[in-house]
Amino acid sequence: MVGEPGPDQTGAQDGDRDPLRHHGDVEVGPGLVDLAVNVLGEAPPPWLRARLAAALDDLAAYPSAADDAAAREAVARRHGRSADEVLVLNGSAEGFALLPRLAPRHAVVVHPGFTEPEAVLRDAGVPVTRVLTDQADGHRLDPHAVPADADLVVVGNPTNPTGVLHPRATLRTLARPGRVLVVDEAFADAVPGEPESLADAADVPGLLVLRSLTKTWALAGLRAGYALGAPELLGRLGAGRPHWPVGTLVLAAVRACVEPSAVAESAEAARRLARLRADQAAALGALPGVRVQDGVAPYLLLTLPPGTGVDVRERLRANGFAVRRGDTFPGLGPDHIRVAVRGPQVAAAFTRALADALRAGAVAA
Repeated sequence: MVGEPGPDQTGAQDGDRDPLRHHGDVEVGPGLVDLAVNVLGEAPPPWLRARLAAALDDLAAYPSAADDAAAREAVARRHGRSADEVLVLNGSAEGFALLPRLAPRHAVVVHPGFTEPEAVLRDAGVPVTRVLTDQADGHRLDPHAVPADADLVVVGNPTNPTGVLHPRATLRTLARPGRVLVVDEAFADAVPGEPESLADAADVPGLLVLRSLTKTWALAGLRAGYALGAPELLGRLGAGRPHWPVGTLVLAAVRACVEPSAVAESAEAARRLARLRADQAAALGALPGVRVQDGVAPYLLLTLPPGTGVDVRERLRANGFAVRRGDTFPGLGPDHIRVAVRGPQVAAAFTRALADALRAGAVAA
């Protein structure tokens, strides 16, 4: 369904000046167990750290065109594309920051979803319409809900925070001449087999796929990602970027993380995450009044009993757990929280803490 276009639709609390710019990292603090951020692991794996350390010796020189070409060629091999269909980015968030350069006249952002694209577009004065998925329908995307005159459409796959994976065929129906279709695949490599990815779909007109390497490889502080699309589209997207737009360490990280051995390692991690997710979802879904959104991403969207969300978040924080509030996502409210998938011990401890918070709220009522 189509939602109201205004930025106040989120129902945000706690004094956020711009709820669209609220992200999970601000929930985390000293001494808190982090379930608010979806980065996997506490540090890059040793082999990746070694690659980055080796690149430190090259920091006296500016990144060269050859360095950029090598990174683009590596990404192209990974997805069966050509190097001129790759643009290396400082994280996929930079790709969203560049969207206003495409000069859209009417943008659509599918929500609940990552809010940064809408924030960037609104800041640039682009009219934005929100298309809201419906929890009662499993937050599945209805392509007919997207206005026909939209010349830019942004959708996540899997979507953050719902974790829903939209069928590749459904997303393809959104493409049409004169429209840019932006598919945020920041978490696609966390889904076993990447079954609905459009990263290899060079035949879809106007398709722009954004990929992040920061989640799987614990590189949030480095900012590494890339865009996939037609050369003409990438040229428009990247026009006006500063000289040397991506640093040496980012280029080294991109090359390392798309090599076959790294792709195999991330595929195994995705299978492991799927098992952990199923166990964590089952345990949380067994708590009275808690609903867990069906999905595939390395995070879970929880609906808490009506009217309990704010108090539960505060009790969880007091007991050492940081979770991502849901009410800054358009289409969700204060009784929604997003929690990252974690290992068995952390997941079990969090389940107990959530049960305690719910019981304390019931007693107080």
